[in-house]
Amino acid sequence: MPKGGVNAPVPVAAEATPAVDPRLIVRQEGVKGYLGEFKRRLSSGELGSVPVVLALIVIWAVFGSLNSSFLSAQNLSNLSQQIVGTGMIAIGVVFVLLLGEIDLSVGSVSGLCAAIYAVLSVTHGVNQGVALLCALVGGAVVGLIQGFFFAKVGVPAFVVTLAGNLGWNGLMLQILGSQGTVNLPGTDVVSKLYSTFYGQQIAAYGAAFFGVALFLVASLFDAQRRRAAGIPSRPLADIVLRTVLLAIVAFLAAYTLNQYKGLPLALLIFLIFIVVLEYMLRRTAYGRKIFALGGNIEGARRAGISVPTIRITVFMICSTMAAVGGLFLAAQIQSASQTSGGGNLLMNAIAAAVIGGTSLFGGRGSTWSALLGALVIGSIQSGMNIEGLSNAIQFMITGAVLLAAVVIDSLARRTQKAAGRA
Repeated sequence: MPKGGVNAPVPVAAEATPAVDPRLIVRQEGVKGYLGEFKRRLSSGELGSVPVVLALIVIWAVFGSLNSSFLSAQNLSNLSQQIVGTGMIAIGVVFVLLLGEIDLSVGSVSGLCAAIYAVLSVTHGVNQGVALLCALVGGAVVGLIQGFFFAKVGVPAFVVTLAGNLGWNGLMLQILGSQGTVNLPGTDVVSKLYSTFYGQQIAAYGAAFFGVALFLVASLFDAQRRRAAGIPSRPLADIVLRTVLLAIVAFLAAYTLNQYKGLPLALLIFLIFIVVLEYMLRRTAYGRKIFALGGNIEGARRAGISVPTIRITVFMICSTMAAVGGLFLAAQIQSASQTSGGGNLLMNAIAAAVIGGTSLFGGRGSTWSALLGALVIGSIQSGMNIEGLSNAIQFMITGAVLLAAVVIDSLARRTQKAAGRA
């Protein structure tokens, strides 16, 4: 009996409250909540694609004010078609960057695979479908070889792919032979994939509707799945707002394309690659393993992830996408030549991935980075061509944009470390 004959009060455990993601709480506060969340993301270094979107808006506003033809339907349609080759290569670069590695051979691989297709289909008369398949398989084999030396032998990816940049370029020259250039007839399958337009307005609007509907269904399904698992999910209002914003962009793009020739098949294929590979990265075990390796390779190894397998397959994906991009670039100029894959293609592909928001340090990025970055670089080149500026000025400005993107990435990473989120 306690002193005084009175029982001491027994502490009562507080009723457990479900954990709620603070990011979801602020979303429920309307516009003020979204502003608060934006400040939180900014202070913690979670910038996402905001910088590149703002940069793209500024670029379009500047060139549009200098020359009204820049924002014409014809120029924007041409831009959307011309970025496909570099953008395809940039998608593969995104995968390698997610590991925190680099591939310096993508330019040479793209030229090599374009040469394989052109020589087989034109010079030797091989069935175009078979020639196309051989070019893609050639890209995958290149990635397998480079990935093996990196993952199994232990040679740094920088060295392996730098050697590949030289070696595959030499093999391309050997395949092309003394002629040096193989012209595509323009009626072959690859040329048609690049040059075909769907002139019916329903094609562009239908693609926009399908994309928006797919996003809405996927978002609702994800929210339902998270609620069923007892973890925070996006509010319905948030999903609706995102869907509306996407619909505005998608249908505005469709309207613009319909003012010229309609929907380019090359752009549609590019978007399909982006969506499918983004799904693989975000929604499959394989994709999560890629992010795990890029974030903490030792932790991934201890978790039972086969590090060599993931590395080799990622390099195979990168080289295969380089092959796809090389084929579109060959179709764009209607030939495969000794200069295929050369020039500033390698730098543009890497720059597109980085400028689009993929981190050079690994573990953070998206296939959408390839689209955004390619749009930035393509817009700069298009605008300067319209203004009649030299290639020297274009290179300097593109380099400055790339440096700015890397600086933003470095500062964001430092801020995340300070906030304990790296």
